[in-house]
Amino acid sequence: METSNITFKDLGLSDELLKALEKKGYGYPTTIQQQAIPAFLQWKDVIAKAPTGTGKTFAFGIPMIEHIDPELQEVQGLVLAPTRELAIQIGDELRSLLTFFKGVRVAVLYGGAGIVGQAKQLEKKPQIVVATPGRLMDHYNRKNIRFDKIQTVVLDEADRMLDMGFFKDVTRIIEKVKNRKNLGLFSATISQEVMTVSWMYQRDEVEITVEPKKEDRPDIEQYSITVTPLEKAETTLRLIRTHGFERVMIFCNTKHMCQRLCDDFQRAGADCQCIHGDIRQSQREKTMQQYRDGKLAILIATDVASRGIDVDDVECVINYDVPEENEYYVHRIGRTGRAKRKGVAYSIIGNFPEKAKLDEIAKFSNYKIQPMTFGENGNLVEEVVKAPAPVKRRLR
Repeated sequence: METSNITFKDLGLSDELLKALEKKGYGYPTTIQQQAIPAFLQWKDVIAKAPTGTGKTFAFGIPMIEHIDPELQEVQGLVLAPTRELAIQIGDELRSLLTFFKGVRVAVLYGGAGIVGQAKQLEKKPQIVVATPGRLMDHYNRKNIRFDKIQTVVLDEADRMLDMGFFKDVTRIIEKVKNRKNLGLFSATISQEVMTVSWMYQRDEVEITVEPKKEDRPDIEQYSITVTPLEKAETTLRLIRTHGFERVMIFCNTKHMCQRLCDDFQRAGADCQCIHGDIRQSQREKTMQQYRDGKLAILIATDVASRGIDVDDVECVINYDVPEENEYYVHRIGRTGRAKRKGVAYSIIGNFPEKAKLDEIAKFSNYKIQPMTFGENGNLVEEVVKAPAPVKRRLR
């Protein structure tokens, strides 16, 4: 059967889930969803490598929900995430799938927030818990949560979570889930630590690898604009205003630059906020919620602080700083062009090292990044890249 012909109904999902997916506008599963959902429904262990933006949350969330017994007032599904932002996002996605279910609840547990309020969530007997490893163990040690009825455990962004130093916490949690039926490892890359967890805890696992093929990649037009370092902020704001973008994400490499650019934009009258590691968690959550709700036009962020902001209608991503890692570029631009929409990404180049880095990223990712410049009428036009002059041979 061709990929394009498979629908969610073909996967044998319940009417409640099909109605929720239809309401969200999803009719066809992505490659990772096609392969992972049937395996999970059969209680098989899964280790899946798939690029960002290919639908991993639904790939494990849909079968997890199908397995929930709403009559059983115990935790039955557990999702571990590396950051609080991603945990919140996963919780929101799972709740959106539960629109037509009765009696199925989701709790989200993470550090940096009051443990008492989260304990009250657990008192409401959720069947699904999404958590960061450290905070989950806090609640377990306080006897706020029990693991004995958990059937499915999923590690989302497993490589990042294990790389952040959660290996001991994660393995301890898995070992305490005595009645586990299956374990899912979902990751953009399969690191040595992920392979170790798979070897230790998975049996006859289904291995899924989704290469970043054209049909899986978001539809994103990519451009670069070269200016002097002092013109970068003005050029970025001009770009946003010229195109009338109303949903923009801007990435900076450092907390200092992130805050400085935000301050400059606010002084220029732009509807803008920023998130980075020096901002209080409560304020970061408030800002992110405003952005998700469409009440904020421009969000400026560092790579780490932005984890978990997964919004379907971002019109434009701007790399104010060219990222230091190739993978960061792929992750950044993947915030636009989601849910079958067309997206656009711009990289603002201020010096030769940034240009060299962007050239390396384009080669690494097999992307075409078109150089642009502002024309006489103020519109962006393709930059004519002059071929290097031939070297004249000197006659002796």
